[in-house]
Amino acid sequence: MVTGYILLFIVIVILASSFTTVKQGRIAVITIFGKYRRILLPGLNFKIPLIESVYSVISVQNRSVELEFQAVTVDQANVYFKAMLLYSVLDQKEETIKNVAFKFVDERNLMQALIRTVEGSIRAFVATKRQADVLILRKDIVEHVKEQIDQTLEGWGYHLQDLQLNDITFDDIIMKSMSQVVASNNLKAAAENEGQALLITKTKAAEAEGNAIKIAAEAEREAAQLRGQGIALFREEVAKGMSVAALEMQRADMDTSVILFTMWTEAIKHFSENSKGNVIFLDGSGEGMKRTMQEMMSMTMLKQQPGNDADDTGLQQ
Repeated sequence: MVTGYILLFIVIVILASSFTTVKQGRIAVITIFGKYRRILLPGLNFKIPLIESVYSVISVQNRSVELEFQAVTVDQANVYFKAMLLYSVLDQKEETIKNVAFKFVDERNLMQALIRTVEGSIRAFVATKRQADVLILRKDIVEHVKEQIDQTLEGWGYHLQDLQLNDITFDDIIMKSMSQVVASNNLKAAAENEGQALLITKTKAAEAEGNAIKIAAEAEREAAQLRGQGIALFREEVAKGMSVAALEMQRADMDTSVILFTMWTEAIKHFSENSKGNVIFLDGSGEGMKRTMQEMMSMTMLKQQPGNDADDTGLQQ
């Protein structure tokens, strides 16, 4: 009876061990007596108890590792890199899983080979570049690494998903000199911008001053023209008024010299009202007025003579 229970227990243990569960994102490698047999996909799987064994469980999820290493440029400058490497199993094919499971002894050896391969590829690329070019070649470095090691990683069963160069630095003395170069370039650019701004300001001020002079000259020209026209109209109106007054004086049988006398007195009145403190010397005596009237009357009589028509025309012009 006891033997029967023991046999039943052994059968239950064997049946229980014949089922195994593989988690999502992983693949189990099955061997028989140490030799590769097959792979088990995620989920509940059956294996031959006591014969088939799980050699390893491989994750097909993405994995990352951080790198820190140094490289030397062609002009002997030390460059320090901090990078993040993202990689994963190439695919879930059986041959790929066999490579992942059996190419390396363990995970530590895989990581060592992967890191050294990436570092060597970057060092070889940087060794052909100058120090000043390294900072602007970040994308080129990543593309070079992918191109160089993708085929090698495929032989191992892996694929390089991404390589991020998070930090690229140089020796302190080089960083300081680079900062000085940047600062001097900024000062140069600022000086050039300030010079351009000053040139623009001076140019605009000169243009504004020129425009102002041009506008003032144009206004002065128009004002002079208007003043001339006003004077001409004034003289024309005065002539018309004098003609009308002379005709009226002749009709009234009065001497036209009275008009000249009136104009003379009005002129003296105008001088006195608008002199603004200026001193004007006039002969206000009776003899002076008589002499002035005689001169004005003689000019009038001279103009009335027939032989002086040409002279009169010339004077009127």
